[in-house]
Amino acid sequence: MPLVTPLSAEHDETTKELALFFNETLGFCPNSVLTMQRRPDISRAFINLNKAVMANQGRVTSALKRMIAWVSSNATGCRYCQAHAIRAAERYGAEQEQLDNIWEYRHHAAFSDAERAALDFSLAASQVPNAVDAKIKEELYKYWNEGEIVEMLGVISLFGYLNRWNDSMGTTLEEDAIDSGNQYLGKHGFEVGKHV
Repeated sequence: MPLVTPLSAEHDETTKELALFFNETLGFCPNSVLTMQRRPDISRAFINLNKAVMANQGRVTSALKRMIAWVSSNATGCRYCQAHAIRAAERYGAEQEQLDNIWEYRHHAAFSDAERAALDFSLAASQVPNAVDAKIKEELYKYWNEGEIVEMLGVISLFGYLNRWNDSMGTTLEEDAIDSGNQYLGKHGFEVGKHV
């Protein structure tokens, strides 16, 4: 049971229009956004931030951004965001082998060294205390420019907000996201947990 009940998608017209973005990303408007709209300025600002962070302005692909989000959400333990991130990675063209082996990104042949550097950055930046150090920086700069690093940290930071929001809220996980979580993360013990 969530801490606060989501409102209808019809509650706030501006949020509804902005939330069409999620129909492409996830195939539905997330319950987290439906809860945020109890204060429509928050839901609107969040959607606009999400759109800005997920816009592709360099070589960081939409699929990689969603895998960065998954690693970040896995580090913090948010099952809601793990399921959403892996679903979005699938919908944005992540390779099947990457989806099936996301847990093994550090050593699996489906991931390039550039992707490993980005995903290691996500893991280090999502830990408390923060673990971004000179080695992480050195690896990032081998493959990515400063604008692309800003894009990556935008994703990590956005999901830091979402991980706190959804785990504290106990946001109910949508059926399609549960299916994606079970499909790609189930072999490693994915559970809905408090998000029922």
